[in-house]
Amino acid sequence: MENARVTTPQHTQALWLMVSVILVALNLRPSMAAVGPLLSSIREEIPLTFGMASLLTMLPVMSMGLAMFCGLRIAQRVGEHRTIALSLLLIGLSTLSRLYLDSALELIASAILAGVGIAMIQALMPVLIKSRFGTNVSLFMGLYVTSIMGGAAIAASFSPLLLSVTDSWRTGLAFWAVLAVVALLFWFGQRNAIDEATDAPPTPRETFACQPRAWTLGIFFGLGTASYTCVLAWFAPYYVEKGWSDQQAGLLLGLLTAMEVLSGLLTPAIANRSRDRRWVLATLLLLIIGGFCGLILTPEYLSLLWPCLLGLGIGGLFPMSLIVSMDHVDDPRRAGGLTAFVQGIGYLIAGLSPLLAGLIRDQLGSFEWAWWSLAAVMVVMLFMVPRFNPRHYARDLP
Repeated sequence: MENARVTTPQHTQALWLMVSVILVALNLRPSMAAVGPLLSSIREEIPLTFGMASLLTMLPVMSMGLAMFCGLRIAQRVGEHRTIALSLLLIGLSTLSRLYLDSALELIASAILAGVGIAMIQALMPVLIKSRFGTNVSLFMGLYVTSIMGGAAIAASFSPLLLSVTDSWRTGLAFWAVLAVVALLFWFGQRNAIDEATDAPPTPRETFACQPRAWTLGIFFGLGTASYTCVLAWFAPYYVEKGWSDQQAGLLLGLLTAMEVLSGLLTPAIANRSRDRRWVLATLLLLIIGGFCGLILTPEYLSLLWPCLLGLGIGGLFPMSLIVSMDHVDDPRRAGGLTAFVQGIGYLIAGLSPLLAGLIRDQLGSFEWAWWSLAAVMVVMLFMVPRFNPRHYARDLP
């Protein structure tokens, strides 16, 4: 784990480091995003209720939350570079293993292993970005998160195409191990840029569990991410039930995630003009509420508008929630510990969302009540936004 210092790498080195970060980030969602568009084909071979199918998203997200709490500690012993490389290897192997899966248990196990690898990377990246790009944290966090959502967009859009070409949903799921191979090749070249400093004395590990503001940030991140995980899991199946083909529903989910990419790139850049992010957060939440209402009331009419609204809102809210957390502290190592705590709590909350929506679908025969519930959650979050006044950060998180 590198010393807690903000450095500005040489231009070329910084460029290649950011390219490598982007390639790593592309691996953090395909293992989940590819499942929804292929779910109907999976269920033809493997008996899955909607509640059981939700475990394919819920359990990796929950494992991400649990692994967040040990990610920084492991990296301090093993080194950032090596930890991320091993995590990419775990993601790649668990994704590739889906070529040979024959049961729901095996499919769920592969999702959990991928979730652990994803969590380790997501625990490390914020502190890495803050330590090396400290003067432009918002911009580089936006690029990093945009790449995460870009991976989801690619997997959601092209997995149905792979299914149609190969006539195998297993290939549609396992193909994305290619992204891990490419990322590993680039990441190995960054060993000199990532100062592991394994001989540096360990620093005291701060516990944020006693900080009310840290819990507030974790809950806010978790509720916002709940909309992302639920949409990722059930948006495509929702439209398949409306009569759309797997490929059409996958492309619509691809449009949604493309809007997430656009918003994830632009929103932090816009928000970077002011340290007060509250008006940005409120705008994003209103976009999500509008998207859910349209998805419920007129899913077939203006069907391209609703995923655009949801994508713009969700895509901006994800990085902004992390940026607001990082705004509370200046020290990169402490910021990394805080964001790891926030993500750990947040993913444990967000992981419940796909399960609850799947159970609602099994009991009521429709996803509409799940969308209404998420719209209500976004309203609750609107009332939390005024608390994030940057003038009070030093008092709120001493």
